[in-house]
Amino acid sequence: MRLRPFALSLIILAAACGIDRGASSGENGGTMVITISGDAEGFLPPITSQVPSAQVEAQLFDKLAEPGLGLNTIGDVGFEPRLAKSWSWTPDSLSIAFSIDPRARWHDGQRLTARDVRFTWQVYADTATGSPTRPLIASIDSVTVRDSLTAVFWFSHRAAEQFFDATYQMRIIPEHRLASVPRAELRTAPFMRHPVGSGPFRFVSWRDRQAITLEANPDYYRGRPHLDRVIWSVAPDPQSNVLRFLAGEVDLVEFLRPPDMAELPKHPELKAVPYPSLGYYYLLFNERDPKNPLAPHPLFGSRELRRALSMALDRPKLVKSVFDTLASVGHGPITKSIATFDSTIVLLPYAPDSARRILDALGWRDANGDGIREKNGRPLAFTLIIPSSSLPRRQAAQLIQEELKQFGVKVEIEMADFPTTNQKVKARLFDAWINGLSLDPSPGSIRQSWSSASATPDGSNVGSYQSPVFDAYVDSAVRQMDPVKAKAYFRQAYVTIVGDAPAIWLYEPASIAGMQRRIHPTGMRADAWGVNLAEWSIPPGERTARDRVGAAPPAPPEAPAAPAKP
Repeated sequence: MRLRPFALSLIILAAACGIDRGASSGENGGTMVITISGDAEGFLPPITSQVPSAQVEAQLFDKLAEPGLGLNTIGDVGFEPRLAKSWSWTPDSLSIAFSIDPRARWHDGQRLTARDVRFTWQVYADTATGSPTRPLIASIDSVTVRDSLTAVFWFSHRAAEQFFDATYQMRIIPEHRLASVPRAELRTAPFMRHPVGSGPFRFVSWRDRQAITLEANPDYYRGRPHLDRVIWSVAPDPQSNVLRFLAGEVDLVEFLRPPDMAELPKHPELKAVPYPSLGYYYLLFNERDPKNPLAPHPLFGSRELRRALSMALDRPKLVKSVFDTLASVGHGPITKSIATFDSTIVLLPYAPDSARRILDALGWRDANGDGIREKNGRPLAFTLIIPSSSLPRRQAAQLIQEELKQFGVKVEIEMADFPTTNQKVKARLFDAWINGLSLDPSPGSIRQSWSSASATPDGSNVGSYQSPVFDAYVDSAVRQMDPVKAKAYFRQAYVTIVGDAPAIWLYEPASIAGMQRRIHPTGMRADAWGVNLAEWSIPPGERTARDRVGAAPPAPPEAPAAPAKP
């Protein structure tokens, strides 16, 4: 069933009215179960990069300060104290001293100190750690300890986002638990499976591909969370997420699609909750040869071929087919929620005739009449890898396959579970990949996935896009104190990367969560909807058997049984 845009808009509007910002019964209690498609990779913020891990880590580990709902990244306006109860700048703006809240404790009872802050920066900045965040904190020269509760950040130069870099990019980790672990071995350290943080919730258990359970930290320095427990329950496939939600087995599903929205009126106990988002999806080209990383990819090393494939794809049609009205066409490596978004930047158009002419000019022709172009005996064919847990990506991949076939391009779709897909991508063993990114609020975060500095074996630029021109514009932008001049530099960076076509910018989905009405959310930020989860509540009169402490979490649905052999 498809919703007409008008009807869908009414549902979204009604759902928006149901968002409860700050509602609290004043009494603590209850369990919230979140259904997710992919499992976590572990829990150590400098290393992990996948969404399930990040959601859990946001409850386990605190930052020095958090931006408010406005997500300002310039200076310290709007930032709210967390582990740092206050801070002060030097007159030259080249250092910031953070005063640690003396009430802060690690979950094992140890006192959190400025040494932990210094240790955290050292781990993030160490090349042996292989942190994907390292390029984002390059402006921090060092962190020193003035006394047990004062950590001082020193910067190489003045920049508008110094405070943002020092606070937003790093979650503080415990020195006494990790100092003895060699940085290169942190990824396999026991801590990854048994984390000890300082946040509002404490780690209880992690059952692989089943459930991750946290409990309220009664000694949290900012006050005990309203919820008793939060459980991330892993579904065996993407369709199960919504089915479990509609069946009342879970309390929250992160995304609803148009067919799901049509089902919601049949369940008065459920509600749709729209929230801001910084996520976008794209088809990434690997510009290095998976068999020989030192050589260009035999197809995607060509800028003109990448541009031709971009122009061969009717993205508005694809987005409409997959999402109806719940997504918009992607506009480059940035979302409309970022301050430097510029709608005047012209993307590569849908131009089928131009795409065919470019392919012909590059020497890709169907000489044998089999429908597939060839060049020097090599077919114009590649493998597109996607996680099997993502239904929208599966649908998009099939449409891409069908559409590019009309241009003589053969696309083979390879589906695997999320951990397997992630491993292949990190090892650069892929041709193309449909990926989704959830940005942080800073336009400078573009460096993490697209800068030359991140195109290292352990970096996040897994497509190996490298452009000195792009890098120079971004570097100039992030060093600029004048916001107007910074935006102009960012615009030139976006024009450069859009013209180089390291990816096909597919879609920016609208974010609408499905939620049990008994859940009262507050403070859903565009960069992380659950960052204020400690303030969410379930009023006593709306609690169910699941909310009793000690109640067993719902078991993940079993995969369908294999058919009997004849």
